Amino acid sequence: MNLALFDFDGTITTRELFRPFLEFAVPSRRLRWGGLLLAPMVAGYKLGAVSSNTMRACAVRLGLRGMALDRADDKGRRFASEIIPGVLREHALERIRWHQRQGDRVVVVSGALDIYLSHWCRAQGLELLCSRLEIRGDRLTGRYHGAQCVSAEKPRRVREAYDLDAYPVVYAYGDTHEDLDLLRIAHHRYYRWRELD
Repeated sequence: MNLALFDFDGTITTRELFRPFLEFAVPSRRLRWGGLLLAPMVAGYKLGAVSSNTMRACAVRLGLRGMALDRADDKGRRFASEIIPGVLREHALERIRWHQRQGDRVVVVSGALDIYLSHWCRAQGLELLCSRLEIRGDRLTGRYHGAQCVSAEKPRRVREAYDLDAYPVVYAYGDTHEDLDLLRIAHHRYYRWRELD
């Protein structure tokens, strides 16, 4: 059994789904209000003065803080079944199925939110390491539970969950600079679907 590690947004899908999920899950009035509050930060992000981690954390806080867990779970389940299928890369699915046929352990390692990605991965028979939302009682706090699963956090999570020495071959697939740390721990590294030396 080998280990195959897949980024999600942009690797398995044709585009990022963080913003589309918020637009799907957050009430329109809160979206408009949050958009106004985030406008200066968005400008800073585009100029390179605000990190993507900070941008995502602020968007989650403004959009999801106080949302009832059952509502969030329902939105995540619906997003996984109604929206994600329309943005999947067929060749990515074929590669996942190829690994599954070989008997490999296939894990999605993503900065995407657990509230929707867990539903999709479960339906595909895939394991998951991703960014998790913090829950207090029966509501989302608007914060991440632990670090966002991007950059150096990706291989850290993989090593925490799996003994890499137990797998003869490790494959990794990614498409942005936030995936490069993940690719470095693999024997076979695919960046934007091209194998690296």
